[in-house]
Amino acid sequence: FEVEMTLRGGLIGCGYFSRNHLNSWTKHVEGAEITCLCDSNPAQLKACAAEFSIPETKCYTSIKAMLDAEELDFCDVVTQPASHKPIVLEICSHSRKVHVMCQKPMAPSVADAQAMVDACKTKGVTLMIHENFRWQPAMRALKDAVDKADLGDIFWGRVTFRSGFDVYRDQPYLATDDRFIIYDLGVHALDVARFFMGDAESVFCRKQRVNPRIKGEDCATMLLGMKSGGTCVVDVSYASRLEHEHFPQTLIQLEAERGSCRLDKDYCLTIVEAGDEGGGEPKVTKSTVKLPEADWMSGLGHLIQASVPPTLQHFVDCLRSGAEPETSGDDNLKTFSLTMAAYDSAEAGAPVNLA
Repeated sequence: FEVEMTLRGGLIGCGYFSRNHLNSWTKHVEGAEITCLCDSNPAQLKACAAEFSIPETKCYTSIKAMLDAEELDFCDVVTQPASHKPIVLEICSHSRKVHVMCQKPMAPSVADAQAMVDACKTKGVTLMIHENFRWQPAMRALKDAVDKADLGDIFWGRVTFRSGFDVYRDQPYLATDDRFIIYDLGVHALDVARFFMGDAESVFCRKQRVNPRIKGEDCATMLLGMKSGGTCVVDVSYASRLEHEHFPQTLIQLEAERGSCRLDKDYCLTIVEAGDEGGGEPKVTKSTVKLPEADWMSGLGHLIQASVPPTLQHFVDCLRSGAEPETSGDDNLKTFSLTMAAYDSAEAGAPVNLA
């Protein structure tokens, strides 16, 4: 794409999370804009269009109709996972080449996720999965700090998200899904583990349902054997009754050859660089990451909201440069395969080796 060209996008899915995307597209992302909306629910579509000043003539209840009428460069798919494969395949079947940003988790099955990747490759378009946890400001700051400190290979890590927050209030379907926390939240935590420690070669998972009013699991602990030789513990819970609730923060601890680092609550970073081999004092650096401010970012959702603009900007930047996104279809297929392997492990009561 030419540098001065503004890329035109259509957003598919005007539900709960679409506001975060649309606020990001309209107020933060450079070089692209959402020119039209699509949703199968006319009332939901109308309300979203009114909120973001999208003309009625640019609103569609049919993906095909939108693709036929609009000259789009990309689609932003913000729908439930079961719809991802048919939507992506429909986009790829259109005569025009339209790139795809798609929400996580990728699909109901690894086979469906692979079909999405294959369809986009065959069409010659970019597929990026909206895996936004790694784009949280504190995650990027921690990664930068670790790289600059030259701590050496990371041999042990922990990624933890434990909360008692009522996520079912705004997303009631989470209480009725057969699979819950590993599929919805664990996929984020597993991607963060890969972000810091690389790919896994095995997973052993234990899952639990603590809340009797939901159908799926609300607590899981996963032990990852990394291809690097390291070990990572990933634990997620929506059943934790803690003294201090810090939803929706993810806490990180990493131990490496020449030091360690932590991301603690309220975005506090600690980097420990070991002293010399003779036993010198370690260098300890502490800092606090400040979240960006915007008129639509507030309350408990601020952290998640702040991660959406950089995720979308990365997509646009990659479309312009031709670079592969960090969470391309191929890359996120590894995260998603790991997520589904965790379920296989929990059901078998044994570790699962990854291909």
